[in-house]
Amino acid sequence: MAKKKVEPPSPPLEIVRFPDFSPQFKEDLGWWYKTAPRKVDKIFELITDTMKHPFEGIGKPEALKHLDADTWSRRIDLEHRLIYRVRHDRVDFLQARYHY
Repeated sequence: MAKKKVEPPSPPLEIVRFPDFSPQFKEDLGWWYKTAPRKVDKIFELITDTMKHPFEGIGKPEALKHLDADTWSRRIDLEHRLIYRVRHDRVDFLQARYHY
């Protein structure tokens, strides 16, 4: 009797999402460049991590219940949050200043 050939499990399917930056987000990023350039590095670090893992990672990701479904925030610092919405094929970055 011949043995059955066992195929190794396939790697998990990775979803590719593209970033989309709202006009408000771009305005907020410009504000950070003028007032606290060091925070811009933190924001880009949060963006990079969000693109890889939208629901976990650095900045304490938190689902926002009072906004649309799939809207999340991450901490830039104690006062300011990075607000984004996760869609099937993209991540919409909505805001990078203030608290929701």
